[in-house]
Amino acid sequence: MRRIGIDVGGTNTDAVLVEGSQVVHAIKTPTTEDVTAGVLTALRTLVDGLGGDAGQVDAVMIGTTHFTNAVVQRRDLMQVAALRIGLPASASLPPFIDWPEDLAEYVNGGVFMVEGGHEYDGRELMPLDTAGLKAAAQEIAARGIRSVAISSIFSPLNPTYEDRAAEILEQACPGIAITKSHELGRIGLLERENVALLNACLQDLATKTTSAFIQALAESGIQAPLYLTQNDGTVMLAEVAERFPVYSFASGPTNSMRGAAFLSGLQDAMVVDVGGTTTDIGFLVNGFPRQANNVVQIGGVRTLFRMPDLLSVGLGGGTRVRTEPLGVGPDSVGYRLTQEALVFGGDTLTASDIAVAAGMTSFGDANRVDGLDPAAIAEAVATMKAMMEDATDRMKTDANPVPLVAVGGGAFLIPDGMEGVTEVLRVPNNAVANAVGAAIAQVSAEVDQIFNGLGRAQAMAEAQRIATEHAVAAGAARETIELVSIEDLPIAYLPGDSLRVHARVVGDVAGG
Repeated sequence: MRRIGIDVGGTNTDAVLVEGSQVVHAIKTPTTEDVTAGVLTALRTLVDGLGGDAGQVDAVMIGTTHFTNAVVQRRDLMQVAALRIGLPASASLPPFIDWPEDLAEYVNGGVFMVEGGHEYDGRELMPLDTAGLKAAAQEIAARGIRSVAISSIFSPLNPTYEDRAAEILEQACPGIAITKSHELGRIGLLERENVALLNACLQDLATKTTSAFIQALAESGIQAPLYLTQNDGTVMLAEVAERFPVYSFASGPTNSMRGAAFLSGLQDAMVVDVGGTTTDIGFLVNGFPRQANNVVQIGGVRTLFRMPDLLSVGLGGGTRVRTEPLGVGPDSVGYRLTQEALVFGGDTLTASDIAVAAGMTSFGDANRVDGLDPAAIAEAVATMKAMMEDATDRMKTDANPVPLVAVGGGAFLIPDGMEGVTEVLRVPNNAVANAVGAAIAQVSAEVDQIFNGLGRAQAMAEAQRIATEHAVAAGAARETIELVSIEDLPIAYLPGDSLRVHARVVGDVAGG
């Protein structure tokens, strides 16, 4: 099977053609202001490597920073309606209450709160106020709001009220984009609601981005199915992923981690991905990124949903370096590295210039850094090493040394000898590990749900069945789906032999 993997970063767009277990062709090109143009360039280059026969491509996997950047930079976001089912409880903490003021002002298209919801044990908190829902739907339609996030108290336990609210909204507001919180988040109303609101405000951008990628495929002559990478190191069919853009948050670093596992053969290791702007550090556990189990902030918004456990440091190939006094980052020249760095004829001292001057790598015109003060070079190198060691130490769960896989276009900044690291592995094609991770990705799905009165074995089997169906809908071949993890937690304070089960399955891309 031939796959193309593309990862669009803030500095570079990386792309690979993978056949079976071999990387056949790899390219790295600066990210363009029009990101789609860079994707099209990468696709055409890889198709040229196949002799111009686009029909030889079986699947295309693309990872993008579009959605994360939109939230962080406060751009290309929709105004959304927040519909919460939970009165009389929760009235004192309305939607958007913990959002940064500037982002809330941009996104908040109206807050609507009605009676309803469930208790923690599944009992009805209050009957659903259908009349209030219909009135809210009419007001949303009158305001011209085109996206809504629905949240209900303890909806992961019982989603029926969110589903009923969605039906009422669809009748009153034909064509409106609806995000239901139970499909994204976990127990914890505000954080789950925040994820739904973020997803809802990205719906327009998700549609435009997916359409642009599909158009790029068409213009390159490729008729293969399109998948978008997710933040657990797997992919979803583009038409499914389009509904859940928040699942693409942090997909770039997770692509790198999956690529590192594939290229190194290691299933458990630390991965350090050095790009042009930042260094992202994570842990591989059984070949997949370790998941975060706590609240993760995205653009200043608290969320609690499926996210990788990552640490980002402001150090990359394009990081600015100041010499008097010494300062390394966190600002970067980003995709302008090849215009602004000293070795490329620019006038900005960057981490790449320091690395060339110190003999850590070789590119550009090394003569342009001959005049740098050797003491300043040594001090900058020592500072960058200390930053790396501190960051990797913060990501370890114990004091034992671990192997480290160095990937990314700026991997030359990682020294060979580091405290707490058994060895630094530099694998082939490490500069495009993110694109490799996208190309070899599988399809996954998970379920985190409370089951009542089924018994342990039956509850776990039902969780696996639900996760399997989700994976098939996302583009997995049913016969290849395997259970990769399952956890159960008896909940003593709930009646009926209640059990919380978290199951995750992974399968190969259908047709592969």
